[in-house]
Amino acid sequence: MQLTRLELYTRVCKSPLSKLAPEFGISGIALATICKRYAIPYPGSGYWTRLSLGQDAELPVLPEAPNQTIEIVPPVTKPRKKRTIDEGGSPKPKRAERARPPTRHPLLYGVEEHFRKTRALESGEFLRPYKRILPDLISSEAALAKALRLANELYLALTEAGYRVHIAPAADKLRRMHVREQEVEMKDRLYGRYRSGTIWSPDRPTVFHIDTVPVGIALLEMTERVTVRYFNGDYHREDSAIIRSAKSWQLTHSWTAERDMPSGRFKLFAYSPRNGVDWSISWQETVQESLSVLTQAIVATLTASKDNLQGLMNAADEAAAQRKQETAERWERYRREEDARKVAQAQTDSRKQLADIIDAWGRAITIERFFTDAEQRLEGTEGERRLRLEDRLRLAREMMGGVDPRDFIESWVALEERYRSEYR
Repeated sequence: MQLTRLELYTRVCKSPLSKLAPEFGISGIALATICKRYAIPYPGSGYWTRLSLGQDAELPVLPEAPNQTIEIVPPVTKPRKKRTIDEGGSPKPKRAERARPPTRHPLLYGVEEHFRKTRALESGEFLRPYKRILPDLISSEAALAKALRLANELYLALTEAGYRVHIAPAADKLRRMHVREQEVEMKDRLYGRYRSGTIWSPDRPTVFHIDTVPVGIALLEMTERVTVRYFNGDYHREDSAIIRSAKSWQLTHSWTAERDMPSGRFKLFAYSPRNGVDWSISWQETVQESLSVLTQAIVATLTASKDNLQGLMNAADEAAAQRKQETAERWERYRREEDARKVAQAQTDSRKQLADIIDAWGRAITIERFFTDAEQRLEGTEGERRLRLEDRLRLAREMMGGVDPRDFIESWVALEERYRSEYR
C-alpha cells in the first residue's frame, strides 16, 4: 500500500495505531516505526482517553517536510521447516532428554553437619549428635564420610527399585531394633572408657515400605576387640603411630588393656519395625569385601522377603488380637468376681447393721422401762426429794435419747442402697 506523508498523517490522527495498523497488515509497533522514520507525529494514548471523555485534546502538528510517497509492505511469513524423514519414511523423533539420576539421596542432605555437632567424645567412641531425628547411621568421626557414602548408595538403589526411604513418622508407632555393634559377638562388652558406654541411636527408625510391609534399616560401624595402652593421660591403640613412635623408657609406667573400638568396617541391619514381629537380617563387610559390592544383592534379598514378612506380620496381628481377647475375658471375669464380692460385702454389712440396731433398740427398751418404773415410784415421793429426782430424771432422759423404733429402722441402710449389682 502506498500513501503520501500527508495522507498517513491524516489517517493516524483519526484512529489509534493499534486499530489502524491491521488495515495495513502490520503491527502497531511497525507502524510507529514508519511514522518516526518520516517525521510523522501521531497522538498518544492520553489524546484518545481525553477524546473518549469528551474533553478537548490537541493534535500534534505535522512538521514541514517533502510530501513523499510512503510504501507500506506487510511482512512475509517464512514457511516452517519440514521435519527430516529417515530412510524408513517416518519422521525422526526428537531425542528425549534423559533425566539424570540424583547423586545424593534427599534424606542425606545436610546430615553430615548435624552428625559432626556432637557431644564430647572420649577416644575411640562413636559420634553422639545432639539432633535425634536423623538417618539411622552410627559411625565414628573418622569413618563418617564412608558411612554417608554407603548409606547414599543403598538409599539410591532402593529408590531406583521403587521404594521411598524415609524416617518413620511418630504416628506410625514403629520401633527401632536394638543392634549389636560387635564385629565378632562376645559375651562381654568392653565399649567405652568404663566399659558401660552407651551408643547413640536416633529416636525414630529409618524405613521403607514394600507395598504395605515396613522394613527398617540401620547402618553402623562395627567394633573390634583391640589392645590399648594408657599413655600420656589417654588410651591409644597398641598399633597406633603415637605408641609405635614412643621410646621404650617412655612406656615404662604405661599399661595395656582390652577395649572394643570402631573398626572402620560397617554392618547393615534390615529388620521389622512392627511390634511383635521378630525378623532381621544383616550384612557385614570384611577387609576384602565392601558393602558397596553387595548393594544390588541386598535390595533383591529385601524385595524377596516381602511374603515372609507379611506372613510374620499377619501372625503377629492374630496373636495380638488373641491377647487382646484374653485380656478382655480376664477383665470381664475380674469385674464379675469383684461385683459378687461387693454384693456379698454389702449384704453382710446390711445384716450386721440391722442386728446392731435391734440390739440397740433392745437396750433402749430396757432403759425406757427403767425410766417408767422410776417415774411410777416418784408418785410416792414428796417434798424436795421429789423435785430433785424429777430434775435428774429429765436430765437422764435427755442424755439417753429417744427409744422410738421408727428412728432406729430409719437409720438402717438396705442392701440395694449400699451397692447395686451390675449383673443381677
